[in-house]
Amino acid sequence: MQAENQKSESPKMGNIPKDKGAWAWIPLLYFTQGIPYILVVTVSVIMYKRLGIGNAEIGLYTSWLYLPWVIKPLWSPLVDLNGTKRKWFLGMQFIVALSFLGIGLFLPSNSFFIITLAFFWMAAFASATNDIASDGYYMIGLTQKKQSFFIGLRSTFYRLAMVTGQGLLVIFAGFLEHKYGDNTKAWSMTMICAAVLMMVLTISNLFVAPKFEVSQNKTTEKPTSFSEVFSSFFKKNQIWVALLFILTYRLGESQLVKMASPFLLDTLEVGGLGYSTEAVGTIYGTVGVIMLSIGGIMGGILISRDGLKKWMLPMLLALNLPNALYAILAVTQSTSLVAVVGTVVIEQFGYGFGFAAFLIYLIYVAEGVSKTSHYAIATGFMALGMMIPGMLSGYIQEWLGYDGFFLWVVIAALPAFLVLKYLKYPEDYGKKTNVSDA
Repeated sequence: MQAENQKSESPKMGNIPKDKGAWAWIPLLYFTQGIPYILVVTVSVIMYKRLGIGNAEIGLYTSWLYLPWVIKPLWSPLVDLNGTKRKWFLGMQFIVALSFLGIGLFLPSNSFFIITLAFFWMAAFASATNDIASDGYYMIGLTQKKQSFFIGLRSTFYRLAMVTGQGLLVIFAGFLEHKYGDNTKAWSMTMICAAVLMMVLTISNLFVAPKFEVSQNKTTEKPTSFSEVFSSFFKKNQIWVALLFILTYRLGESQLVKMASPFLLDTLEVGGLGYSTEAVGTIYGTVGVIMLSIGGIMGGILISRDGLKKWMLPMLLALNLPNALYAILAVTQSTSLVAVVGTVVIEQFGYGFGFAAFLIYLIYVAEGVSKTSHYAIATGFMALGMMIPGMLSGYIQEWLGYDGFFLWVVIAALPAFLVLKYLKYPEDYGKKTNVSDA
């Protein structure tokens, strides 16, 4: 795949130097980016479970919420060609805040499921658009050298947003459940608090993010039609094998992530482990995310040192083998805190470790002309690989039970190993000296 031509960078956009205030706006911007994603994709599952929605409905409808991230390449040119990215992400963050407020206010209604799903859809589309604008702003506001330098800080604060959303907010909801004895009231107040948090973050971004762009209509990039960009992606060498690998890499994990929390929350009588909301929030949102971050950092270091080829198979194994521990928990129905926390710790570390190889491979697939747009398309297929299996996960679980379901999750990992045999990429791809700073 051809390397994309690099253009010289102007040190300024408008009257503001690049890299200005980066230590302030990067942590804030990416913390803000992570909050809506984790609430839409993960916390919604826990909330609906605590409000009595069945696993089949949870798996189906919350998986549909991935769709905006699947199809975001379709409207990404609008963000590039109209207004500034700063205006886009501020507007989208405001819409996310209003969406969470709507969820909180309508949870006590009789038709809460349909209404709150509509608000989650609004938040999902706004969040996906915010991702496009935030990532574009990151590239505009930093020189290429600093883009590479700050990638770790950006990732760290995105992870902290996961701790806040999947951990602290879920723990807070569990505390309110016990205090009021009313799950609906507890989650209504939690989502209103999430809306307030998003509004505070939006206002903070308004004051902290510099106005690097004069106008997005004055772009330094060579204009290309979207149809040409889109079609050129599918002309890449071995693209169909690559897409099959992208779609199957997380085939097991994409189903496990939807049913893991319901498994811990469900009663022993129906095959669950009977854990409280606070416990699930603490295990996944704190210990789990910490191990996820450690796994991701270690994976990146090793690939940077040795290249992708050496670590692709070990990382694919690390992503999928820990899923067998959930099958053991489901078969034995062990409620031991040590066993449950140990399972989550190993699974989350393996997920972070294995996902590092996946991200580097996505960058490789996107190499060439229109690298940014091709990366958006590749990540859209990545989201599709999460959405469709997740939609079916609840039905499969109800059909097989938790023990049969987690055994199926282990089996579902096998296609990726088969496709890997036919995958071609440079042996040393991913080494620090072979990856552009862009």
